[in-house]
Amino acid sequence: MIEEIKQEIKSKLETYLEEKYGQKINVIVEEPKNPAMGDIAIPTFTIFKTLGKPMPEIVEVVKTFISSNFDIVKEVNPTGPFVNVLLDKEKVAVSILNNAVNDPDFGKSTKGCGKTIVLDYSSPNIAKAFSVGHLRSTMIGNSLKLIMQKCGYKTVAINYLGDWGTQFGMMIVAIEKWGNLEEIKKDPINVLGQLYVRINALAKEDESVAEEAREAFRKIELGEEKYVNMWKWIREESLKESEQIYKLLNVTFDSYNGEAFYNDKMQPVLDILEEKKLLKEDQGAQIVDLGDDIPPALIKRSDGGSLYITRDLAAVLWREKEYNPEKILYVVGGEQKLHFVQLKAVLDKMGVGYADDIEHINFGLVLKDGKKMSTRKGNVVKLYDILMQAIDAARKQIEEKNPDLPNKDEVATKVGVGAVVFNDLKNFRALDYEFDVNQMVKFEGQTGPYLQYTSVRINSIISNAKFDTNKLDKSLFLKSHYFELVKEIGDFSKYIEKASEEYAPSTVAKYLLGLAQTFNKFYSMERINSEDELTRNTNMALALSVKKVIDEGLRLLGIQSVEKM
Repeated sequence: MIEEIKQEIKSKLETYLEEKYGQKINVIVEEPKNPAMGDIAIPTFTIFKTLGKPMPEIVEVVKTFISSNFDIVKEVNPTGPFVNVLLDKEKVAVSILNNAVNDPDFGKSTKGCGKTIVLDYSSPNIAKAFSVGHLRSTMIGNSLKLIMQKCGYKTVAINYLGDWGTQFGMMIVAIEKWGNLEEIKKDPINVLGQLYVRINALAKEDESVAEEAREAFRKIELGEEKYVNMWKWIREESLKESEQIYKLLNVTFDSYNGEAFYNDKMQPVLDILEEKKLLKEDQGAQIVDLGDDIPPALIKRSDGGSLYITRDLAAVLWREKEYNPEKILYVVGGEQKLHFVQLKAVLDKMGVGYADDIEHINFGLVLKDGKKMSTRKGNVVKLYDILMQAIDAARKQIEEKNPDLPNKDEVATKVGVGAVVFNDLKNFRALDYEFDVNQMVKFEGQTGPYLQYTSVRINSIISNAKFDTNKLDKSLFLKSHYFELVKEIGDFSKYIEKASEEYAPSTVAKYLLGLAQTFNKFYSMERINSEDELTRNTNMALALSVKKVIDEGLRLLGIQSVEKM
């Protein structure tokens, strides 16, 4: 709510100054670095610079306007060029708590109403194990979808499957050389993964193997039945494993249109490139020259085969026509930065008008013993195995803390999966991080279980208590630890909007940790279930609001809350 008050002061003051002086002025409204100075501060430097009036005159004009036009303001105290505003804490607190307790969608924003965001995320490669490395794209994308929805956007979640390309030719060659279909069918993804590692190692030593793979994929592109049927089978088996993971993570998509979907939709791209005379031949291949600073984009191989960027261009054209999005967010690792620079550059040269709609939401690596995981080298940890390990660790802790809990398996699943997801999202997405299951499942510290446990603690307090959130002791909000907590509750929407602007779920994660810590500090200072009725009502309203915000914040991160643990 403080943010809304700041924006209201800014808007009204700018309008007033423009009417008074006939000049547009950008008014800065901020929170003082020293809270003792007030709740809001207005530095008048920009007003002084624009108008050239004496500073004391400007300060007096601003002070008088704010004092006369805002009931929520208690005092206005100028200090030099700063106009410091002290809010009526009782009015602010009651308003925040009324909204938090009664609004089922507390924290929502309307900034995205009427706009569509397309999100391209997860996108596992077919015939490869769903590894810990896939976790980042999947959960960052899922959280951004939920955050954008909270901000009023319509979202389209696309799982752009890596179901096309030379790697399928590589896989088919491996099956033909060493595969036993009956053995493969017993454990498809594991066996195919082993074959993939083996064929890649051989291809590095023998160029003819790589050429065989390219030829096998070309036969898929040409529609040869034997090869197409093998490709379809590999795709179906891979999706079965992926769906098992998505169900566990509670992740859903609106579309599974992968690379193969665009195989017959590339001609419009080629037509535009030819019409604009952008295609150049280079050693038999077709490229688009992107200048001295960006390597050329390879559009067609010398054998006529399509490339990843060609399919991506086709996907952009199709998505723009189908969804008319405000933005298309590609939640893809930072290693693919050049690809998206080239993609935007080609779109810009094509003159289609939506190159700026493309946003690459990059992220760092998940490291194992300080090293990058790689399917080709076999250095990979399966996400399913890690989730099971985290669930087991959570179950052991629950057994110790609450052995009589009736639904231990369900709670352990929510806590274990939530621990893995939160550990990923609490880190700013561009950073690498080391994967450590034992640290992430702890019930204390900066973990998902800590937040879930805080919610459970509050639930145990309020579930059997009698209280009326309409009858509060307003004077309690004059105490700093009361107002600090209620103000933090009121900041929820600010951090949601910030996360949507920066494409950073970590903003919400860190906010929740701060809120939980502030509540636990408050809990150590105050008896929530006080004997005094008005104090109890006030404390319960605060506790209930914190629980609602934590539960909703966890939901925005893709994590389920629990009632007992």
